[in-house]
Amino acid sequence: MKAKPSASKGATAKPASQRIDERIRELGDWRGETLARMRALILEADPEMIEEWKWMGTPVWSHHGIVCTGESYKKVVKLTFAHGAKLPDPSRLFNSSLEGNTRRAIDIQAGETVDARAFKALVKAAVVQNGLAKKQ
Repeated sequence: MKAKPSASKGATAKPASQRIDERIRELGDWRGETLARMRALILEADPEMIEEWKWMGTPVWSHHGIVCTGESYKKVVKLTFAHGAKLPDPSRLFNSSLEGNTRRAIDIQAGETVDARAFKALVKAAVVQNGLAKKQ
């Protein structure tokens, strides 16, 4: 699955999807594999998803606004949902940034897997939430 390309800033800028591909290759370990798997699930959940590259190197997936970001750290891959506090999470995937009123995150450590069905449901709910917010 390929995401819709985002508009590039400047004629020489690489497309966001290419930059995300490069990030995954640069990581070259479990973090790259995890980010690639989660990216695939995001794109499967919403074929209209747009990939962006923001804040000096953060993959961002958007549809009617930011759905989530994908950050990689030494010990975790963090998927932060911009409006996660408003999303139903019956599978309790959110395990980080729980104290705020807006964002929620999923921290994935080496060797951990995330329930694909539950994750895609979360992505779909985020897109619906963004659409509702846009209408208001």
